[in-house]
Amino acid sequence: MNQTATSSGVPFIGLPDLMRMAIKGIDLTPLGSKLIEYAQQKPQAAEVWLDIATIFQLKQNRDFALAMQREALKLQRVFHQPAKRFPMRLRLLAIFGEGDLMANTPVEFLVENSDISLDMLYVTADFSPSDIQLQQLPAHDAIFVAIAESEENRPLLHKVAEWLRTVTVPVFNRPEYISRLSRDEVWAKFHDIDGISLPRTLRLPRDRLAELVQEDGREGSPGCAFPCIVRPVDSHAGQGLEKMDDLFALERYLATHEESVFFLAPFVDYRGEDGRFRKYRVVLIQGKPYLCHLAISQHWMVHYLNADMLHNADNRAEEAQRMIDFDQTFAVHHAPVLQEIARRSGLDYLGIDCAETSDGRLLVFEIDSNMIVHALDPEDIFPYKKAHMQVVFDAFQHMLADAIT
Repeated sequence: MNQTATSSGVPFIGLPDLMRMAIKGIDLTPLGSKLIEYAQQKPQAAEVWLDIATIFQLKQNRDFALAMQREALKLQRVFHQPAKRFPMRLRLLAIFGEGDLMANTPVEFLVENSDISLDMLYVTADFSPSDIQLQQLPAHDAIFVAIAESEENRPLLHKVAEWLRTVTVPVFNRPEYISRLSRDEVWAKFHDIDGISLPRTLRLPRDRLAELVQEDGREGSPGCAFPCIVRPVDSHAGQGLEKMDDLFALERYLATHEESVFFLAPFVDYRGEDGRFRKYRVVLIQGKPYLCHLAISQHWMVHYLNADMLHNADNRAEEAQRMIDFDQTFAVHHAPVLQEIARRSGLDYLGIDCAETSDGRLLVFEIDSNMIVHALDPEDIFPYKKAHMQVVFDAFQHMLADAIT
């Protein structure tokens, strides 16, 4: 484990090792209970509170996890993941916001076991640029903004952007660019790129969705053609995402979802000739694309954890082959689109969840800066992934190092 000694004397476990245990099927409940008991005895152990928060996020107990995170942040705002190889190449300061595992870019995975030391500075909603005195921060050579785009984070991103105008070290993923990655703004910004298929996404208040139901789907109702997909604003990982085939489905959806604002988009049937759906997760690092996974499923809503990858050797073999030939096939075929996405985004690092349409276009589901990429899958089942993902991590680390040389 990559444990770090803390001022409380208890090791800081951190996200990578905790998620590694969860993926291996280890029950984190006993560890969580033990840490809670310790934190009650040593309430100043901020790292312990943060580990408790991570454990309960992984156990899908979001409300309790966020309460534990708040306890941690009352005590301190900076958490340290040390370099594991020496001599140390650089010291990275990452700016995090409050929230769950989708609230920030998981930078910990990108520099884990490297010669880069990582300090994670958490800023909260009441943050003011004048609160941060550079001389009081950990020594750092570069800054990476990990805060993800969301309705809640936009004011915070604006404040961080104001503060970062005063720093002199290299800054990666400027917050003013992150804040433009909402699903509807992504459509407005990228839909006219040659070779892209990016279904129009509308941001609609609840009463407007209800009106669409009452309009009986007549022609001219914007975005109401069926089938369509609906999700609450700021939802991720398929939470609240459903396909609507008719008015009755939309009406039932509204009856069971209390959120006030939703995204509405047409459904695109992207299944291949064999009837299966394939979703690629690609990251762009300084404009260069890297494949992080290929999820293959019988269902249109594809996520790597619910796709048939763990128990299907054929799917894993296809993913392994796509990782081998990605630079000569997918990356070449879609190079103009990917390069233009990188240029328009203004970001040094971003992720794209995408597929290919039957006519060869790049079908984009999502563009954002906080997609989880890792090398935690069991090596005995996914022997091809660790070395491939190390190429991704090396590219990220070289990007940082090149900026300070």
